[in-house]
Amino acid sequence: MTACRPFGRPLNRNAREASQTVCLAIPGRVIEVVDEDNRLAEVEVAGVRRTVNIGLLDVDGDGSGGVGPGDWVLIHVGFAISQVDEAEAAATLALIQGMGAEYEQELAELKASVIE
Repeated sequence: MTACRPFGRPLNRNAREASQTVCLAIPGRVIEVVDEDNRLAEVEVAGVRRTVNIGLLDVDGDGSGGVGPGDWVLIHVGFAISQVDEAEAAATLALIQGMGAEYEQELAELKASVIE
């Protein structure tokens, strides 16, 4: 999945570059932890299931106290970077779906990605 995309709005009138970069984190629901040792979980994102690393959200640093099945997370380049509640996940998903083509490209790239 592409992490960052150019966004076609100048930073200011004197900006040297005509675009700025926007990075997306997409909400997904943890289905199951598939590899406890490597902290990998199957996560569903808009109907697409992929394996992501959930280790960044471990509370105790030993693979315990983190997220589990049913929890919602924000995913960026194959890593769960934040835990969110279902309402925040729905609001975030609605917002990025409004991006149109950029969102559709992110989903296509997610479908094609594999983390093993």
